[in-house]
Amino acid sequence: MNNEDTTSTTNGTDHCGAFETLTHEVEELHEHTVLPVADEMGHQLQYNPVGEHEKEEEKPKKRSAIWSAIEGFKYLYSVALLVFSLVLVMAAIFSKQTKSTGDDGNIHPALAFFLFWFLLCWLAMMEGGQGALVGLQPVDKPLYANTHPRALKNTTLAHNGDNMERFIVGRQLLVVLVVFFTNMMASAVADADVLGLSDIMTEIFLSSGVALILCTIMIGQLTSQVNAANCMLDFINNYFMLFTVYVSLALEFSGLLHSVYLVQIFFAKISGKPVQSNEPSRTCAKTLFFWIRVAVSVAILGYAFAVTLSALFQKQTTMYEGVPEVVSVVILFVLMAFVGMMEGMQIALFAVVNLPEEELAHHNIAHNNCKLVFRDQNLQAFLIGRQICVTICMFIVARITSVDVDTDDDVSDNIFGVSNGVQNFFNTGLLGAIITTIVGSLIWRIIASSFPVIFLSNPLVYLIIRVCLLLEASGLCSASWLLALLHKKIARFEVDEKYIGTPKERAA
Repeated sequence: MNNEDTTSTTNGTDHCGAFETLTHEVEELHEHTVLPVADEMGHQLQYNPVGEHEKEEEKPKKRSAIWSAIEGFKYLYSVALLVFSLVLVMAAIFSKQTKSTGDDGNIHPALAFFLFWFLLCWLAMMEGGQGALVGLQPVDKPLYANTHPRALKNTTLAHNGDNMERFIVGRQLLVVLVVFFTNMMASAVADADVLGLSDIMTEIFLSSGVALILCTIMIGQLTSQVNAANCMLDFINNYFMLFTVYVSLALEFSGLLHSVYLVQIFFAKISGKPVQSNEPSRTCAKTLFFWIRVAVSVAILGYAFAVTLSALFQKQTTMYEGVPEVVSVVILFVLMAFVGMMEGMQIALFAVVNLPEEELAHHNIAHNNCKLVFRDQNLQAFLIGRQICVTICMFIVARITSVDVDTDDDVSDNIFGVSNGVQNFFNTGLLGAIITTIVGSLIWRIIASSFPVIFLSNPLVYLIIRVCLLLEASGLCSASWLLALLHKKIARFEVDEKYIGTPKERAA
């Protein structure tokens, strides 16, 4: 064998070894990631089957070469899909073929580019930050007071009294708003034509919004959730997260979403479970202020529905062309119910997991749904697949509910004949975001928390679980794990055990 052959063989071995090392690191990150979940009160929900975990530690899993090749293929094609999607979205922005940079928006492409990436980064901070704040609730704050002073500021604020509940409520609206604005900023116009793609490819990736959805899920959500689950302290040790907490609390304080508390009180009454609170009873003034905000929120929600439905029936939204008005309304409510069920399912699953086996066995459908989710690695796969499903639905709902009325000197086309200033406010999508947050998310979380067994006894829950597992197994968003590993190395994130020890060590 000559020197060239030797060099070639050595380089090939090095590349294979590097790929195997990378795959091993990703699989290790995958196996050790447990996404923290919170109920509507901000209480941590976590599932730790001790016996199963101990068995896994004693006997590591052995995967065949075929299985490893399949997993490697998932990572490669997902990365290729993400890069392709990013190129398409950026090309649409800089060629002025998006709703924001086109003739209707008139936003400079450079500004649209900056806003797009800022929104993705902010979404990532919100998605990962909530998991970190939830997961750090049982950890004593003096343990990381010196090593992570900014993380301490975040947890001190968020964990004070009922602030965690307020943060979750406000953050939910903030997430929906960011998704809505991302859709407005980067969704392509109907006749977009970039990079000389065929009409079919353009329709699949640009016109339908698939490219934008994939970028949002992988970059703005899953990547941050993975790293925040393992490196909670490092992830929120910054002032950007503190800013996010303050904005979320401010949104909740505004009263826009207070109608959800009316639903919470109602279901607490009929379920016999009092609303838990970590704060003293309200004074008369605070009680009056609370109920005023509830009344205002109910009025705003009703008005938001009136504006949105009126726009739908007059074809004044960004809904896909050619869809009849009645069909658009039906799709809207079906998607909100679908999103709501997925939002409530994780709450219900964790609420019933600690019920005695014999009690849960009396509810056959709920029992089978729980066994499916908590089998092997299905829990993690379900949570990731659920995130993909929710985000896809959110983007479609954003298209359906985003009002799009050209404002000029003539106000005849404006909804309810309002002024151009008010119509421009309607066009921001805030009303649609309020509807989606309350009706498509928060209310369902309360229902699932109040009646978890009944919620899981719905036959549709099993179908939704299967869809979520299938989406995760497809590898569509597997690039998130590679991005998470890359982000972890660049940001130099360390696992929390390095700073505060394991739960067993802290207990000792």
